[in-house]
Amino acid sequence: MKKIEIMGCGYIGLPTAITFTLAGYEVCGFDIQESVVKTLNAGKIHIVEPGLQEAMDQAMATGRLHFTAKPEPADVFIIAVQTPHRDTPEGKRVSDMKYVESAARSVGQVIRPGGLCVLESTSPPYSTRLVESIVSEVSGIPAEDFMTAHCPERIIPGRMLIELRENDRIIGSNRPESAEYAKEIYTPVVTKGTIRTTDDLTAEMCKLTENTFRDINIAYANELSKVCDRLGIDVFNLIQLANCHPRVNVHTPGIGVGGHCIAVDPWFIHEKFEDITPLIYEARIINDGKPAWVADRIARDVAPGAKVAVLGMSFKANIDDIRESPSVEFAKILRQRGYEVLACEPYIQHEVAGFANHSLEDAMAQCDYAVITLAHNEFKEKKELIASKPYYDCVGLMR
Repeated sequence: MKKIEIMGCGYIGLPTAITFTLAGYEVCGFDIQESVVKTLNAGKIHIVEPGLQEAMDQAMATGRLHFTAKPEPADVFIIAVQTPHRDTPEGKRVSDMKYVESAARSVGQVIRPGGLCVLESTSPPYSTRLVESIVSEVSGIPAEDFMTAHCPERIIPGRMLIELRENDRIIGSNRPESAEYAKEIYTPVVTKGTIRTTDDLTAEMCKLTENTFRDINIAYANELSKVCDRLGIDVFNLIQLANCHPRVNVHTPGIGVGGHCIAVDPWFIHEKFEDITPLIYEARIINDGKPAWVADRIARDVAPGAKVAVLGMSFKANIDDIRESPSVEFAKILRQRGYEVLACEPYIQHEVAGFANHSLEDAMAQCDYAVITLAHNEFKEKKELIASKPYYDCVGLMR
């Protein structure tokens, strides 16, 4: 039985570790946060995801899953750490590879000749080769004596366990034999999807292409929302009518774009090809600017000093993840402009990004005005409560 070590036990790494265990592998989850390791070894998950605790229970019951804060030898290493962006002194936005580089150094400490290191973290082109060079340097093993591949994760919160098994996967390597070996490793996990192999650069660009496509189309929808506001028409009705055309599929506008993928990945293409990607850049500017536009829009309805309920603080509906959340950015803008913000995020049980977290009932009782930034299920179920105060609907929930 091969041993798989998952480097990073967060939103991607933990479901991946559980799924590989249930596919029959011996799995070790590595994380530098000892508190996370302690929690996981006690059999408790530390993120919100439907069905994940039950799957964790099943995986732990096999006796083949454990977690550690010290890297262990394994046959296969899967790097599943975050790749955020950072701003340079010149004002440019580029990838921050420090977590990937740290994980690669940890792999280099324990990998053996013939081992495989797979980079799942979404990264700019040439990142897999960067991992290969770090692992080789730290381990002292020539690159030709171990294998590297890139297999970008393709899952979304709320459907992680399903999509790990059912989504198609792309595996790329600069050596075809490495891609084929990685395919063998992933085959017991991907029970319904198709695994396709290619080179490492194509695999890296594939995930970036998927998320950049969505970002550009959301930017178009967000621009439409501004045009419709000026025209005084309902953007959601307009999009519904336009999408009756068999070759049109306009995306849904919102408060902006957040999360660890769509709000970040387009920058990874732009940083490498700045001179030939103006469309990608402009889409990012449009989506990043939507929270400020909504703040300008509600200023027509309610003046600074008012109590504004921000309904939804995570980056998408029905999850607890606030990474790159445009709702958080919007709340900060309101506070800077003199509004009293009443944050309401039902999927988080504590304060959110420095804001006290109110129940929907409490937020609506206190507020003068509400802004619906996410279509959480609880908000859908309590539309009448929300409608008891003046509101602005960013997502079409009240239609």
